[in-house]
Amino acid sequence: MEFFRIKNDIPFMRHALVFNVISVLTFLLAVFFLATRGLHLSVEFTGGTLVEVTYEQTADLEKIRGALRGSGYSDFSVQNFGSSRDVLIRLPLRDEQNTARMGEAVMAALDKAAPGASLSRVEFVGPQVGKELAENGALALLLVIVGIVVYLAFRFEWRFSVSAIIANLHDVIIILGFFAFFQWEFSLSVLAATLAVLGYSVNESVVVFDRVRETFRKVRGLSTPQVLDHAITRTISRTIITHGSTQMMVLSMLIFGGETLYYFSLALTIGICFGIYSSVLVASPLVMWLGVSREQFVKPKKQVEGANEDGAVV
Repeated sequence: MEFFRIKNDIPFMRHALVFNVISVLTFLLAVFFLATRGLHLSVEFTGGTLVEVTYEQTADLEKIRGALRGSGYSDFSVQNFGSSRDVLIRLPLRDEQNTARMGEAVMAALDKAAPGASLSRVEFVGPQVGKELAENGALALLLVIVGIVVYLAFRFEWRFSVSAIIANLHDVIIILGFFAFFQWEFSLSVLAATLAVLGYSVNESVVVFDRVRETFRKVRGLSTPQVLDHAITRTISRTIITHGSTQMMVLSMLIFGGETLYYFSLALTIGICFGIYSSVLVASPLVMWLGVSREQFVKPKKQVEGANEDGAVV
């Protein structure tokens, strides 16, 4: 399905150098912020106290958050756990922390602004657990990257594989750079969004690369930049439909999903916007500069011994 069809190919590759300079600058800025500011890790990674409370009726999460803020707590997490009446509160690690006293302090804060809660469980989570989560998250990211490289190398050709993974890592680093610059909380849900962006972005690259391969095989007389321009132009309508539909859903989570889904949907929004840019205007120029050509997809005809140029046997 297409909303529109562009008759003349848009000369994207004419400005390939400009697009890649912009990409390099944003990438370096993201790396700089990650190195200087670092990520503001959530309780899942740093350790802390888990307090589980139960209400007789549906819990008002905003009132609970307001009660905790009013008592001087910060960097906490409040979300439903199991049902709308069960609430899980995560509090950051503190010096000389006493788990029992922390639970009593939380219940005292809730009794003032969000009464009706009964304490179900108080549990201390050490930083070692957070370290294991961080290591497992990094391992998951590495496995996803390796899987994408292997898939694209088999599906297309090594030049496409290298270009796509560079473009996708560009998206991931920029997402992390945004979180480092604004010091937004980086939680497990944000890590999940980052991994989702990797798969989502590579899907767009595969669509463009598939059209590039098809154009090389079916159309003669076009240079490599012209083939890339043709492939990108012919997939613009599909790109707008796909990314527009996805962003509408993510935007609804961003606006109406509450605090629990806010940073998850924010990471997806950044990833979708930069994913479009990198898949089209970063990966394609890299493929061109790595030397992709028609000869890599079209096998030359074998000359039969004793036949003339037209193939007739003499």
